Amino acid sequence: METAKTGALSLSSGAGRKKAGAASPRRGRGRRLQRGVAAVEFALVLPVLLLLLFGIIEMGLFLYDKAVITNASREGARAGVVLKSPKPTTSDIQTVVTNYTSSYLLTFGTQNTPAVVTTGAGGNFGQPLSVTVSWQYNGLALGRMVAPITGAITMSATTVMNNE
Repeated sequence: METAKTGALSLSSGAGRKKAGAASPRRGRGRRLQRGVAAVEFALVLPVLLLLLFGIIEMGLFLYDKAVITNASREGARAGVVLKSPKPTTSDIQTVVTNYTSSYLLTFGTQNTPAVVTTGAGGNFGQPLSVTVSWQYNGLALGRMVAPITGAITMSATTVMNNE
């Protein structure tokens, strides 16, 4: 009975086991070796995340400017087909388009005015009037870095309406 008693005591006393709070030398060395891993991973992932973020912003600006060019074309065509006496001239239509784009286009300081081509201005009832607006998109950051390689991006929108 004594041996059984001794065995039970030795198991319950925890002889030969480490204390719960003590760290093993192997575990501490691993933590020291991995101390800068998070910074290295962040340094590797950050450029990809920034490229993705700026790409999303650049695409949003591109789509916004495309919508402005389309609306400017529509505004110019609408101004040209409205029943008025005297009929609006090509320069009147170009003024409407230029005013619209100067108010709404996001150019970030570039002095790039859109080209406006009008056909059928001053026509008779039912004849089509076509207004085409073209504008060279420069971009914010990525667009300007890529432009020397791919060339400039030209946005264009055409609206055709019948004269009233």
